[in-house]
Amino acid sequence: MTGSAEDIQTPGQLAALLIDASTEAIGAAGGHSGGVYLRSGTPGLLRLAVLSGLPGPLFRAWWRMHVDRAFPVADAYRLGVQVVLPNATETMRRYPQFAASLPFQFGSLYVPITAGATTFGVLTVLRPSAADATELLRHRDRMVGLAEELGEELRGLDDAGGPAVAWDGEPVCIRPPGANRPAGRAGAFAWDPAADIVTVDERLPGLLGGPKDEISASAAALADALAGSDAERIMAALQDTAAGRPPALPLYTQPKAGPLRLVELWNPYSAAPGIPSGPRPVRGLVVEPGPGAAADAAADLLPEGVLGLDRLGMVHYANPRAGQLLHRSQGELLGRPLWEAVPWLNQPACEDHLRSALLSPDPVRFHVERPADDRAGEDTDGTTTSYEGAWLDVSVHAGASVLTCTFRPANRMASTAADLEVPAEGSRSGMPSLAPLYRPIVLAIALTEAVTARQVSAVVMRELLPAFGGGRLALYLLQDRHLYLSWETGFPKGFLAPFEGVGLDARLPGVETLTSGRPLFFDSMQQLSAAYPGIELDAAEGARAFLPLIASGRPVGSCILGFDRPRSFSTEERAVLTALAGLIAHAMEKAQRYESEAALARGLQQALLPRKLSVHPDVETSGRYLPGTQGMEVGGDWYDVVEAGDGLALVIGDVQGHGVQAAATMGQLRTAVRAFALGDRPPDEVLSGTNHLLIDLDPGQFASCCYIRLDPASGRALAARAGHPPPLLRRPDGHTEVVDLPGGVVLGVDPQAHYPVAELEVEPGAILALYTDGLVERPGVDIDDGITALRVALAKAGTPAARAGGRSLAGVAERLTAAARHTADRPDDIALLLATRRGDRR
Repeated sequence: MTGSAEDIQTPGQLAALLIDASTEAIGAAGGHSGGVYLRSGTPGLLRLAVLSGLPGPLFRAWWRMHVDRAFPVADAYRLGVQVVLPNATETMRRYPQFAASLPFQFGSLYVPITAGATTFGVLTVLRPSAADATELLRHRDRMVGLAEELGEELRGLDDAGGPAVAWDGEPVCIRPPGANRPAGRAGAFAWDPAADIVTVDERLPGLLGGPKDEISASAAALADALAGSDAERIMAALQDTAAGRPPALPLYTQPKAGPLRLVELWNPYSAAPGIPSGPRPVRGLVVEPGPGAAADAAADLLPEGVLGLDRLGMVHYANPRAGQLLHRSQGELLGRPLWEAVPWLNQPACEDHLRSALLSPDPVRFHVERPADDRAGEDTDGTTTSYEGAWLDVSVHAGASVLTCTFRPANRMASTAADLEVPAEGSRSGMPSLAPLYRPIVLAIALTEAVTARQVSAVVMRELLPAFGGGRLALYLLQDRHLYLSWETGFPKGFLAPFEGVGLDARLPGVETLTSGRPLFFDSMQQLSAAYPGIELDAAEGARAFLPLIASGRPVGSCILGFDRPRSFSTEERAVLTALAGLIAHAMEKAQRYESEAALARGLQQALLPRKLSVHPDVETSGRYLPGTQGMEVGGDWYDVVEAGDGLALVIGDVQGHGVQAAATMGQLRTAVRAFALGDRPPDEVLSGTNHLLIDLDPGQFASCCYIRLDPASGRALAARAGHPPPLLRRPDGHTEVVDLPGGVVLGVDPQAHYPVAELEVEPGAILALYTDGLVERPGVDIDDGITALRVALAKAGTPAARAGGRSLAGVAERLTAAARHTADRPDDIALLLATRRGDRR
């Protein structure tokens, strides 16, 4: 690892630190590519900060990663665990969504970047497949060391007083030095154009036949040593690389002394944010070309087209036949990404095949149809050529540092889903059909994990829109023979409001697609307006697709896809969209059933929780309950305050599980505890009696509970707990501690369980806090850390200044649950009960 936290002051230098770590990790794990995901300024969102050895545009779908997704990167970050996936089989078993999105033969490793209690991101490496995880353990251990070192560097940067370490831009895509260099000798150099400082390794002078001091005197001296009379060409290449422009490749030079040399240049930080504009550092490698030059000369004579690409997709070699078949001159091909040099190859099918070649060891072969307007034209010599047919047979062979693509004429028609369909001449969109490319299994797997209508809608937006190039989505659900908007994105604000609650007799495409059961496709807004005169249209001139959501013959709603430009829908694309609408309909129907049950459970829960707490003139209490929001599941948490003789019983409990059953069991237990408390039974008898009741009920559930009997006059309290987190006590002087209660096993397990009673004193002005584990437990975080965080928050919230304005516990309860209330996805419900004795509260 290079650099120290004290040296890292700019986002560009942060990128340099991440680049070095990624490069080292790839080498340590025997990989061919990898990168670093870093936390972002958006809570719950990771961003790909560095991508090494892969072209960024081909992997745009993985630039952002929500931490709650069922992907290995998300698990490594959220849970703080190392994820080792040796091959595609293990990946499919553990992460089917991820495997379906990248269904190629490769292995991968993911290591969280942590320092102390902070997780900054994830270090990841993609590598060739292995038989099992044991083969990768030594690679994982090396990555763990690198991740720990990087974590300490980032913590130092985080503590330096500048902006928090995070990444909110696009990834830096770097071209690491190739793993398979020519067999001949090689020497490296680096050039800092700002100071015109050149550093060279010990091998370079021997390759160039000059003294080290002379070669490293300046960039001009280096160029002179590399190429002699042709030094201007090398100097221009150095300057282009420093400016972020790839030079024309390959660079063969003839030094003043010695045979032909091959020069490789790259700028690893060219895309890093935060680096001032202007020349940037350049790294270079000079090698003996070995047989490569002869191979290039031989490839020039081949009857098929040959392109050489680096692992970022940059074309560094093109034989004359490739230029002829692709209708591009060498100048248009060399030094440019393949998808920019040949725009009609910039299609999802080609991208999928290139991803396969980059990630898998096996060659990839497919057919692609050239657009009609690209099948004839002037060659580089000015003559006109009519190409040998519409189709090309393309093969891609990937190495550790290069890809070789071959092109041959193929007079055939598309016959498989792997073939690309390019729109016929005159298509207004000019966009390819994406139906053969989108794997419905990806959407199906994602939908199985969505349990609410909102989650289903989010999955459709995330998976369906990008696959078909759509920019707008609206989902309507049927209720009482009217359609109500469930989700929208991309439409102008307020545009869909007039269509809210329309009846099934309205003549609108979103209605008629559901009543007829037939999808409706419109290539342009003009077509839509002609079919439905007078319909209100938004400003976009693009195509529209209206899909019926029908599950098992029952109407569920309608799905509207909007496109920003006119386009046609092929037969196959229409079939795939219709099938996907069926998947969405089934998921929505399941979500509606689930939400109905959740609403019933919520109603039951609210009915069973105390509407108001028992009061005492010498004791102030305040309670809060927050249901879980992941899946809208209602749990069995409860709290209560009950009169117990001349004192008060403070109770909190948590029934295992969620849903109606947990809420019903909670109600039974709360009633039992109240009955025991009203009889002023000792805490151990209360818990023992409740334990026997739960065992006799035999609901197949267990529960935790904490019961404290408080004497308001003396402040003496007797407490017992059954598998429940220990209470907290904030004393009047501000000292806050975890109350050490010995406790017993959870209720409902052991009929012979014993619940020891402990005594504590609650001084006037002290705050006693009882809570359930939902408030302190987080995936991948030790519960003791969560309790410590709550203890610190109670210490701050309970100060006289914090409690100003009514001096009540309500504000304290609000502050302690504020973070949980603003968390979008709470995996568990939360209960909190606070109590304080009135008196001289300092």
